[in-house]
Amino acid sequence: MALILGIESSCDETAAAVIDSNGTTLAARIVAQRIASQDDAHRPYGGVVPEIAARAHVEVLGPMVGAVLADAGLTLDDMDAIAATAGPGLIGGVMVGLVTAKALAMAADKPLVAVNHLEGHALSPRLADPALHYPYLLLLVSGGHCQILEVAGVGQYRRLATTIDDALGEAFDKTAKILGLGYPGGPAVERLAREGDPKAVPLPRPLVGSGEVHFSFAGLKSAVMRAKEARVVLRQAQDERGLAQDERMTGGHLDQEPARPEPVEGRQRYADADIAASFQQAALDCVVDRTRIALGAATPGMTALVVAGGVAANAALRGALEALAAQHGLPLIAPPPKLCTDNAAMIGWAGAERFALGYVDALDVAARPRWPLDANAAPVRGAGVKG
Repeated sequence: MALILGIESSCDETAAAVIDSNGTTLAARIVAQRIASQDDAHRPYGGVVPEIAARAHVEVLGPMVGAVLADAGLTLDDMDAIAATAGPGLIGGVMVGLVTAKALAMAADKPLVAVNHLEGHALSPRLADPALHYPYLLLLVSGGHCQILEVAGVGQYRRLATTIDDALGEAFDKTAKILGLGYPGGPAVERLAREGDPKAVPLPRPLVGSGEVHFSFAGLKSAVMRAKEARVVLRQAQDERGLAQDERMTGGHLDQEPARPEPVEGRQRYADADIAASFQQAALDCVVDRTRIALGAATPGMTALVVAGGVAANAALRGALEALAAQHGLPLIAPPPKLCTDNAAMIGWAGAERFALGYVDALDVAARPRWPLDANAAPVRGAGVKG
């Protein structure tokens, strides 16, 4: 049995977990876990403030590690290794978690495993489903990343697609901000979309049908803003009716041109629920289109279509991908929603898989703000590429 202490602090969740790599079910594998959200701290700003996030990690992480060990009924000496996110992410937060893990590893004389946060997401479906085997095709969708990769094994990734501007989760968050839904935005948009008509607002599907393998959501986000700002013009039709009446009363001859008041913009043209539903449908159409292309381009022998990352918790996305996977004779595998957002269980599990292969790191391993899973992937156009 290998017991791994996992630590996650790459963005706005502070998390710690104890993982038993020999567990045969999800419940057995996650011995204990805790997560502290910072939503309340960041909500006034409409997004994550890196300095606030880093300070919150400092305050919470130490006591949390002690609490999660107590929850597990274990001590630091019982751990076989310490795993922590070493990137990519907000560098201040990443450093807090990684330095904490280094200190614990040094104090207890335990191996350190530096984990790529994206690999934590990529391997999390194997934590939830022991029957999932390599290789599989992964759609990784979160607030900062939108990629399709072949996963051939631990540390073995081939990127087929990425975004040339916004990530999918970023598009959801910005749509929420446009609609005044608050933070975090993704779940709020999904909830509101259930009340709307996905066909009500004519929104673009960037690059759909073009054969382009990469994603783009910036144009869709801009279209959402225009839809929100669209207004129904009032008084114009009324003014025209009034002019016709004046002409009838004077026999069609007017001594002087009647005044034509300027049209006045009135109520919002589209309901917010319809905008949310139409945005979500447009985004999903884009995702399904690119994933279909990737399925055709993938190396033969993929065992499953897998979705992971924060946006993987979206029920509509899961439904669309499940239908697509079935068309290709593959199962859709997704972690439970609680393991889609950032958590330490996935970091502990990725650490366990790496530790089993003998991958450990020196105490001088550096935190990394960027850390692509496929370092050999060809660059794509677009200044906003999320690697």
